[in-house]
Amino acid sequence: MELPTPKLEHVTDLVVDLDPIRALGQGRAGVRRIIPIVGGTMNGPKLQGKVLNVGADWQTIFTDGLTELDTRYALETHDGATIEIVNYGFRHGPPDVIAAIGRGEDVPADSYYMRTHARLETGDARYDWVNRTLFAGVGARKEQSVLMRLYAIM
Repeated sequence: MELPTPKLEHVTDLVVDLDPIRALGQGRAGVRRIIPIVGGTMNGPKLQGKVLNVGADWQTIFTDGLTELDTRYALETHDGATIEIVNYGFRHGPPDVIAAIGRGEDVPADSYYMRTHARLETGDARYDWVNRTLFAGVGARKEQSVLMRLYAIM
């Protein structure tokens, strides 16, 4: 059977600004925490604008060191459209690298794994294409922000 090989098309780069971590403590599946999303920027070939001060990353950290990322927040394009983003993924790596990230240190993005899949949704007809597209992301954690590059899966 002949099937097409998916291609990735760069859509945008996000700088997602974060408030301090809100620790919930041990939950049923692992250590739970909430990281409020308080703003940021969006700049790329298909989407430009800002990250709105609404949303959060609801994380679970499992005993093996895997962090489950579960975010929901909103974007505003340069021309006024509002887009919801639901972004789910994993972050893991060598224990010393993950510990350095936890201390707020800047570590090379290729020294650990941070990948996501995203769904975007809007009611704005100018950006209706996001409602019918799946997205993959690669990210990096900084002291008070996350860098995320989103690709459309074509």
